Amino acid sequence: MRRSESFEKEVGIVARVKLDITRRAFLKGGLATGGLAVMAPTASIGAVNGMLNAQDPWYREGAIETTYNVCDVCPWHCGIVVQTVNGVVRKIDGNPKDPKSRGMLCARGQGGVSFMYDPDRLQSPMIRTGERGSGQFREVTWEEALDYTAAALLDIKDKYGEESLAVFAHTSGDHWFADHFAQAWGTPNAAKPSSSLCLSPRDEAATLTYGSAVGGHEPVDWDGIQAMTLIGSHIGEDARNTVMQDFANAHARGAKVIVVDPRFSSVAAKADYWLPIKPGTDTALMLAWMNVLIAEDLYDKAYVAEWAEGFDDLAAHVAEFTPDWAAGITDLPAAQIRETAQVMGANLPRAAVIPGRHTVWYGNDSQRMRATYLVNTLLGAYGREGGMYFNKSAYLETYPHPPYTVAGSSGGCSAEPGEETAELPLGPTGKARADGVRESFMRGPTAMQELIDPMISGDPYPIKGLIAYGVNMLNSIPNPQKTIEALKALEFVVAIDVLPQEHIAWADVVLPEATYLERYEDLLTVSHRTPYIALREPAVDPLYDTKPGWWISRELGTRVGLDAFYKWENIEEYIDKRLISVGSNIEGLREEGGIITQNGKPYLEDFDGSSPFGTGSGKIQLYSQDLAEAGHEAMPVYEPVDEPPTGFFRLLYGRSPVHTFAKTQNTPVLHDIDPENEIWVNADAAEQLGVADGDYVMLENQDGARSGPVKVKATERIRRDAVYMVHGFGQNAPGLTNANGKGASDTKLQTRYKLDPISGGAGMRVNFVRLDKEGV
Repeated sequence: MRRSESFEKEVGIVARVKLDITRRAFLKGGLATGGLAVMAPTASIGAVNGMLNAQDPWYREGAIETTYNVCDVCPWHCGIVVQTVNGVVRKIDGNPKDPKSRGMLCARGQGGVSFMYDPDRLQSPMIRTGERGSGQFREVTWEEALDYTAAALLDIKDKYGEESLAVFAHTSGDHWFADHFAQAWGTPNAAKPSSSLCLSPRDEAATLTYGSAVGGHEPVDWDGIQAMTLIGSHIGEDARNTVMQDFANAHARGAKVIVVDPRFSSVAAKADYWLPIKPGTDTALMLAWMNVLIAEDLYDKAYVAEWAEGFDDLAAHVAEFTPDWAAGITDLPAAQIRETAQVMGANLPRAAVIPGRHTVWYGNDSQRMRATYLVNTLLGAYGREGGMYFNKSAYLETYPHPPYTVAGSSGGCSAEPGEETAELPLGPTGKARADGVRESFMRGPTAMQELIDPMISGDPYPIKGLIAYGVNMLNSIPNPQKTIEALKALEFVVAIDVLPQEHIAWADVVLPEATYLERYEDLLTVSHRTPYIALREPAVDPLYDTKPGWWISRELGTRVGLDAFYKWENIEEYIDKRLISVGSNIEGLREEGGIITQNGKPYLEDFDGSSPFGTGSGKIQLYSQDLAEAGHEAMPVYEPVDEPPTGFFRLLYGRSPVHTFAKTQNTPVLHDIDPENEIWVNADAAEQLGVADGDYVMLENQDGARSGPVKVKATERIRRDAVYMVHGFGQNAPGLTNANGKGASDTKLQTRYKLDPISGGAGMRVNFVRLDKEGV
């Protein structure tokens, strides 16, 4: 039983739901009221809605069944309460027990029902019949599809070795493939886009500086912060539910806001200071801020003396990087650079530069993030109220299994600090990762984009098979033209997904996954100031002939001889076994409202005098000996980036508040709100080009790659040397009725990237485009 007996017996709620409500009105109503109308049977219909009666075509009656889950529409994973009537999901609300989201949801979370009931979903296992890339398949049974897949994987293993299989995975079930299956199988070539295509520079720089990564949830002490600095962080556009709540509250009580962005973003409109910086010069700005904080004696001397080492080196290093020096690089007034540093210093330790999430920009990103952390150290922010707190991992034992064949290095949003930077993982044949770690870059999780070339060239050894779980490969990995070349070269590709995304056409086998509302998933353990464990249970049975990811992983694993790693018969047994370690079980977690919280250690005083910093000395590393010994700069330096060619603009990109990556553009309710992206162009530059607001243009990059047509947004809110677009549009996927061919794709225009030599991150803001009105 998924709902409590007392709930049904005592309340006996009757749900009446309007089924033909428009998608836009549905979302608007859900956001405004927090739910659709529900009432007890003794209440009058008019008390809920004067127009509602039993003769209305949308009238439904039945007991509400309540289940607990975690939203999987975006990686923020807010706790949710799902309401189902007669086997149909009718409403999703935020779980008030969630320490992060506190019972609230964003538009994307409200769109989860529409995501599940998308008529374009994959509905049955399929095996390719035409040429790879043609999208021609025949429907088969699960037994045939899994047997076929297992035989293909074992054949590749016999011919080339375990490491010849790559595993790409994303979304909440990625653990079953990129971690559990890959490590049991024995391949070191498992990767998640949330590492080298997003977080790697941020977390590797933090580990080098503080001894631990930032973690999935940014540890900003929003309740007490008095001065916050956002560098390229688009709060309100990249709609992380809790961050929007926290920012709004901090702004409402008068916290100072400094926004550094070439574009006047939504959050810039709320700022006390907007710094329209020249793209690629952020490190120069932060070096100047450090110069001011030290030269004007505005830094936290006691904190630095107790918790940091290398201050004298840093002070000497930044002495020449004055605001006047930075002004000539950043296109910002020296007075504004100085004043913003003074604002931060005046509010320390309740001041911080927010680390952000997507940090793969220009290829020098680990050093840029190091500069962020050095500014925060001078402000005395880490471990202080009003600054940055320490996340603590939730305690929960793993399900017992034999030692893995290879250590994992896939990373991801929820990777534990430092887990991907230990000894270099080796496959059973003694071969290391094929991504060039230790040669092309220093450290970090497996770099997904660096596994593409070995699929084509066979260097350093062949990669011949690929499992792609939940990764929209052709709309996330830069240079998709090369990714297609790799897909052609592979001997076997299996794709596991909910929707017929663009890369599905290149698979040999397609395995349709049930959505998060239709399946149990492994328990979510969240590192936070209040660590917690969240239940993820199905609200309804899987639609069509779809299966949960855990089931697919287990069935495939047992077919390839990995039975010892899947000793549980069903997922309920697996979850109950894990919950024993915290004195609970599935039913007990339900009775707790789906979430169990634990005690955190957010501040320095919680460590009773011991150091919370995981560096060798227990001190923050202002001067990094590790970087120096590896041949890198021990302290950040400014590195110029290439200028746009004549007639071209630097291509910047970001997120939509109602879309997640390239995942939700087809979701009916979210598509209705935001059906296509736009290209932001400075109004004066647009006029010179003869392009007007609302015109459609094609975009062409420096290598001749084209995408579009896309609508022009001519605006004064962006610099003249750059254009901006929302990521995830411009998909070439005929099976996606709503998303196919809408807008332009930033990924298809990213034919180049610059590899970060420290973290392996792919800097993608090194591409340039021109607007072609005639070619539409």
